[in-house]
Amino acid sequence: MMAGLGGGTRGYPRSRGRTGQRWGSPLLKRSRELGGRPDRATLGIIGTICAVAGFFALGIVLGPAAVVCGWLAMGRTWAGDRSLPALVAVVLGAIDTLLAVVWLAGAATPGSGLF
Repeated sequence: MMAGLGGGTRGYPRSRGRTGQRWGSPLLKRSRELGGRPDRATLGIIGTICAVAGFFALGIVLGPAAVVCGWLAMGRTWAGDRSLPALVAVVLGAIDTLLAVVWLAGAATPGSGLF
């Protein structure tokens, strides 16, 4: 009788990657302990930097990025304890996005030389 493909791993949990990684990087282990993502304070600071930089360049990209970072830093809710950088990131990112959309709409008007 011939064995089928992929059916011989039933009694051996180490095969087919069921036990996870045996040898890994200590940095990978530490990032799993921390949850694998930046904490809320870091996201708030990153969002504020994106919002301020968006006023000078790439506002249509950095504005929404600042809003997302600020919203995640606030814990995806308006209620409760909010950090100041997260709130600044959301507000400035929204203003930045709005200004970028208005600028793009103004640039696309007839007679502007864009089209």
